[in-house]
Amino acid sequence: MTNYSINTISENYKMTAFGVSFDDYNDWAGNAAKTAAKKAEITENGKLAELLALADGQEYQINYNLDRKPWRGFGVMGEFNVEGAVVLDFLAGDYLVVPGTGADKDRLADEITGKVFGGLIQEITEYKYVGPGNSTFVKANETGEFYGEMWLRVNKVEKN
Repeated sequence: MTNYSINTISENYKMTAFGVSFDDYNDWAGNAAKTAAKKAEITENGKLAELLALADGQEYQINYNLDRKPWRGFGVMGEFNVEGAVVLDFLAGDYLVVPGTGADKDRLADEITGKVFGGLIQEITEYKYVGPGNSTFVKANETGEFYGEMWLRVNKVEKN
């Protein structure tokens, strides 16, 4: 089984991000293209850099349920007023934390996400994912590779 931990966040928090909504959650190719286009747009127009400069500089890939639709974006921890960005609420509670390492910074967040939703979340029977979203960060480690973590809010399953 993949390595994971449970961490408790004691207070609600906010993240500010740019992203896209998906009409069909199962359109993997179409959703990947929309996400890549949004990332390219906010990188080229400087909006992501503006947001990173307001925060601590750490970028997050964020999946969220926004207006009852799946949504994916890129943003930062905290609440900031930037044109075109949305502020997302994350709730206090227990979070499943899944780490990963890799050589490709741009692929690692997707690799961790695939690992979590491709089977790990079904293997963990003592906790259940409750959302409304999750976030993944990636940063360089001291060996020149990259380290990342996905954080998902969960509730402990009550055993009868």
